[in-house]
Amino acid sequence: MLDKKTIAALADELYRARKSGTQLRHFSGRHPEMTIDDGYAIQREWVQLERADGCTVKGHKIGLTSRAMQQASQIAEPDFAPLMNDMFFDAGGDIPISRFIAPRVEVELAFVLGKELRGPGVTVFEVLSASDWVVPAIEIIDARIEQLDRDTGVPRKVFDTIADFAANAGVVIGGQPVRPNAIDLRWAGALLHKNGVIEETGLAAAVLNHPAMGVAWLANKLALHDERLGAGEVVLAGSFTRPTAARAGDVFHADYGRLGSIAMRFV
Repeated sequence: MLDKKTIAALADELYRARKSGTQLRHFSGRHPEMTIDDGYAIQREWVQLERADGCTVKGHKIGLTSRAMQQASQIAEPDFAPLMNDMFFDAGGDIPISRFIAPRVEVELAFVLGKELRGPGVTVFEVLSASDWVVPAIEIIDARIEQLDRDTGVPRKVFDTIADFAANAGVVIGGQPVRPNAIDLRWAGALLHKNGVIEETGLAAAVLNHPAMGVAWLANKLALHDERLGAGEVVLAGSFTRPTAARAGDVFHADYGRLGSIAMRFV
C-alpha cells in the first residue's frame, strides 16, 4: 500500500496531466508495490481536486466488463470511476480534440437512475426498478497515463488504469431513451461508423450477460466505501465494442437500431 502523501502527489499529477494534455509514465513502474486499492485511493483524491475547481460528480462508469478484457488486464472483476459534469458533451455536435490526449470511442448503454441504489445486496431487478431510463451512450476514453511505456513498450497495469479515472474522459448521450423493461436489454446492439465505415458492432449482452449486472455490481462495490449511486446519476454500464481511435476531423455515428443513433465530430 502507498502512503497518503504519495497517493496525494500522484493524484495531483493526474489532475495536472488532464489539464495540460501531457501523458505520465506508469505509476506501477515507479511504485511496484502499488495495489488496486491504491488505484482507487488515487482516484478519490483526484475527484477532490476536481471538486475544488467547481466540478461535480454526475454519475459513474463501469469498465472491463467483458471476460476478454478482464483476462487481458489480469483482473477478476470490472473497474469503475466517477463521471464529472464537465465530461458530458452534446450529441450531434463538435467535440474539441484538444480536450484529450489519445481519445478512443466505445459504445454502451447508460442507466439514468430515478432512485438511489445502496448496497450490499443490490440485484439486477432492483437496478431495473430504480432506473427511469436506459439510453444509448458513447464513452470517450483517454490515457493520462500512457498505455504503453514510451521506452519499453510494456502495457500499463490495471492499477494505473483505475487511478486514471478508469480511462474515462467524455460521455455523449443520445438516441431514443427507453424504459428499462421496454425491451430485452441483452439484445440491444449498435453499429459504430467512423467516417462512413463500420468499425465495430456489438450486443449489450457482452456486458456481464446483461448491462444491468454491472450497475448492480457497482452499487455493491461502492457500499464497501459507504457510498451509493444517487438518484439522477448517469451510469455507463460498460462497453460492448472494442475502443476505436479518434483524431481531429473524424466523424462517428453509432446506430442503435430502434434505440436511435448518436453522431459527433472531433475538431
